[in-house]
Amino acid sequence: MTPMTPMTPETSGTPATPDIRLVVLDMAGTTVADGGLVERAFAAAAAELGVEPGSAEHAEHLAYVRATMGESKISVFRHLFGDEDRARRANTAFEKAYGELVDQGLIAPVPGAREAIGELTEAGRTVVLTTGFARVTQDAILDALGWRGLVPLTLCPADAGGRGRPYPDMVLEAFVRTKAADDVRQVAVAGDTSYDVLSGVRAGAGLVAGVRTGAHGDAEFTAAGATHVLDSVAGMPGLLAGDR
Repeated sequence: MTPMTPMTPETSGTPATPDIRLVVLDMAGTTVADGGLVERAFAAAAAELGVEPGSAEHAEHLAYVRATMGESKISVFRHLFGDEDRARRANTAFEKAYGELVDQGLIAPVPGAREAIGELTEAGRTVVLTTGFARVTQDAILDALGWRGLVPLTLCPADAGGRGRPYPDMVLEAFVRTKAADDVRQVAVAGDTSYDVLSGVRAGAGLVAGVRTGAHGDAEFTAAGATHVLDSVAGMPGLLAGDR
C-alpha cells in the first residue's frame, strides 16, 4: 500500500485518506451545543465534595475541568478527588446535575450538525456518536434531541472497557463493532477538544479534525496532531466529499 502524505491542519482541502467509511463524532461541543452546562454541573459536584465556590481550590479544579474537556468524567474526578469513593460521589452528583439541566431543555444541536450526520449517512458512511459522559447522561441527551436511532451506534467510556479519551478505545470500539471499515485509516474522527483529537490520532484514524464550536481551539488541535481544523462539524460532509 502506498504511504499517505501527512497533512497540516486547515479549514478545507483534500482529505488525508481516499476512502473514509466510518465517521466518529463527539457529542457535547461538537454535535451538541450545551452552553457551558459541564461547568455548571461540575459546580454541583464540587459542592457535594465540600469545595467552596469562589475558593482557590474551586478555581484550580475548574481550570483542570476546562483543560481536560472530552475526557471521561469519572477519570477527571479521580484526578481531582483522589480516592475512588469520593470520585464516584462527585461523578454521581455531576451526572445528576447535568441530566437535570438537559431535562430543562438547555441543550440543542450545533447548527448544521443534524444535517451533516444525514449527509454523511446518505453518502454511504457509517456515523457513530461518542461521549465522555456516562450512558445515562448520553441517553438523556439523545432523548432530549430526538436523536434515538439517528445513528447505528452510540458509545460512552463504559461501552469500551471503561477508558474514555484521550485513549483510543471508543474509536477502536466503533471500528470493531460497526465493521464499516477495513482499515483504521478509513476512519475519520472529529471533536471540539484536544482529547478528541488525540484519541483519533492514537487509534490511527486517517482523518482527525478539531472543530471550533467547543472547549478548545486551533493551537490545542495542532499540538494534539489534528489533520484538519474546521469551523464546525457541519463542514465534515464537504471535507469528505472528494473521498469517493
